[in-house]
Amino acid sequence: MSIFDKVVAAVTPPESEQARAEARAKAKSAATAGDWLSLVLEHHGQIEAAFAAVKAARDSASRTSAQKRLAIILTGHSNAEESVLYPALAAEADEKGHATMAYTQQAGAKVEMAELENLAPMSQDYMDKLEHIRGAVAHHVYEEEGTWFLEMKEKLSAETQAKLTQRYQEEFSRYVGSDSEAAWSDTGRRAATVR
Repeated sequence: MSIFDKVVAAVTPPESEQARAEARAKAKSAATAGDWLSLVLEHHGQIEAAFAAVKAARDSASRTSAQKRLAIILTGHSNAEESVLYPALAAEADEKGHATMAYTQQAGAKVEMAELENLAPMSQDYMDKLEHIRGAVAHHVYEEEGTWFLEMKEKLSAETQAKLTQRYQEEFSRYVGSDSEAAWSDTGRRAATVR
């Protein structure tokens, strides 16, 4: 594990599965069908499934392919959050500290994903790095679902939330594609051609 990995691990202690499930349940109860929060929750599920698909791959080619699918959904999701939701979290919800932390966590995940590309897909080092990234992303998701995005739902007007929903969808689709819902199954497999 690199020094960067050790620092990230030290500041992102793992939550229990029960705590994560409770945070997700709270977020689901705050979301409404088709709003930005429901889209975020859907993408979080797709990301979790994509991590599982990489881990479950049985050969180098399958693992590399699954890793590319993970990178697409993870990057599309983070780009949409970074360009739409985090600015609203900072400016509209007046949660600059949460927004700064969110940007930092996602930048760290992008660095780690780039490092993952340099490892032999079937090696233990690869699996260790993958698990480290998955754990960091799971912690990030927990913070979003447990507090950060719930604060936004409470503080922002219905009009602002409608704008966020539209912009979030546009930004996600810009990277992943407009058929993203149909293109990703619950197991994280991409049915459409990778763009």
